[in-house]
Amino acid sequence: MQTQDEFVAHRSKLLSLAYRMLGSKAEAEDVLQEAWLRWSTVDPSTVESSEGWLTTVVSRLCMDQLKSARARREQYVGPWLPEPVLTREPVDSGAISLAFLVLLESLGPVERAAYLLHEVFDYRHSEIARILDKDEAAVRQLVHRARARVQEGRPRFAPSREEHQRMLEAFFQAVWKGDVEAVEAALTKDATLWADSNGKVRGAASKPVHGAAAIARFLVGLRQKFPAPTGLTVGTEEVNGWPAIVGRVGGTAEFVITIETDGAQIHALRNVVNPEKLRLQSLE
Repeated sequence: MQTQDEFVAHRSKLLSLAYRMLGSKAEAEDVLQEAWLRWSTVDPSTVESSEGWLTTVVSRLCMDQLKSARARREQYVGPWLPEPVLTREPVDSGAISLAFLVLLESLGPVERAAYLLHEVFDYRHSEIARILDKDEAAVRQLVHRARARVQEGRPRFAPSREEHQRMLEAFFQAVWKGDVEAVEAALTKDATLWADSNGKVRGAASKPVHGAAAIARFLVGLRQKFPAPTGLTVGTEEVNGWPAIVGRVGGTAEFVITIETDGAQIHALRNVVNPEKLRLQSLE
């Protein structure tokens, strides 16, 4: 019982780490299941720190998973986006947004683990060195490189949540009404749209769509070509720390749309329509 209690005590933190590492709640849950199986066979009296032991196992399982995921990603049809999750305030929205998780894709497995453990979960370099089986100097270098790469890709300005939601809802209303000019005006000239469907949804873009005019024509054309499913309800929900547009039929999510803005216009849109990524569960 003590073994189970200790695992449960750390489960939320371990799941948060695994999800950020993998960009998939389903895969994160699989990692935690494997970690539990390993933990359940260990004599707790031989473990100095249950948190340290479990974090090490989860980190290494995630790194192994990322290495094998590369081959699977090559077979993926169209852009790959992280699996969205429902969140509640308070949450560090900058460290769980889809935009942040996409940025992490630019890091290798070891870099990603080092960065997350230090920058998000506040582990010391010496602790990370033990987890990753590296010397402390190497860990400092890993974190430094990863931090620079992530910082380079992050927007310089983040709007308030209220402004973010206002822009999101106004943009979606323009798309729904078929107002091409209003849609284009809401976007920066160099905006990009990514749609994740893995080839399972009709009409989803199989390649990123670049430019305000092209995105406006594409989205309005899609709205006109494919009528809304019977029973569709659309509203804003808290997804990965930010308001997002969620379409549901009978309670089942059909799509999730997130945006990035500079406070005045939208410069990035991510639309997840792959049914396998729309369980839309809470990260808890």
